[in-house]
Amino acid sequence: MSTETAVLEAADSLVAAFAEGRLDDYFAAFAPDAVFVFHTTGHRLASTAEYRALWQSWVDEDGFRILACTSSRPLVQLLGETAVFSHDVETRIGTRAGEETVQERETIVFHRSADGRWLAVHEHLSPAAQS
Repeated sequence: MSTETAVLEAADSLVAAFAEGRLDDYFAAFAPDAVFVFHTTGHRLASTAEYRALWQSWVDEDGFRILACTSSRPLVQLLGETAVFSHDVETRIGTRAGEETVQERETIVFHRSADGRWLAVHEHLSPAAQS
């Protein structure tokens, strides 16, 4: 399997776990010291544990859940043991207030771990440009 294919498979697995609400699988796709930058959050998250705690607060406070997620226009840039994956994301979210569909762009940086797995080490999410 090519390196690009391996990165695409890691990204597909991460997105599928997110879309299906398999949170243990989703968070396991990230290195423990991964960093997260979200346009919806006022500060950078410095670890996967910090992100998971924030996620749980969304669930507790708002009934937050992912109803669907679709990835399109994937691009992989290979940089040795690191790869940058970017794509467009459409996510349908449910809360106690109702449902919402958001259009975003996302970059996920993957790094090949010592055991050969591609783990996400950085995620950056921004709103998609309005056309």
